[in-house]
Amino acid sequence: MDKFFSQKHCDRCKGSLKGGRIMSMFSEDVLCMSCKDKETKDPEYKKAVEADNEEIKKGNFNYKGIRGK
Repeated sequence: MDKFFSQKHCDRCKGSLKGGRIMSMFSEDVLCMSCKDKETKDPEYKKAVEADNEEIKKGNFNYKGIRGK
């Protein structure tokens, strides 16, 4: 099973993912909803979303994010 679905703890705060999970726009981190909320306030968030959308348009559904490795 994919790490996204099997992981139990947030990559950022190490909190539980029982309340929901989402992939970071900056990297391949799996985030809890609280960390996702914090991420949306990052000054580069809009840039990250735009970059992700451009990659999807190209057919790249595995984009590692603007801060991805």
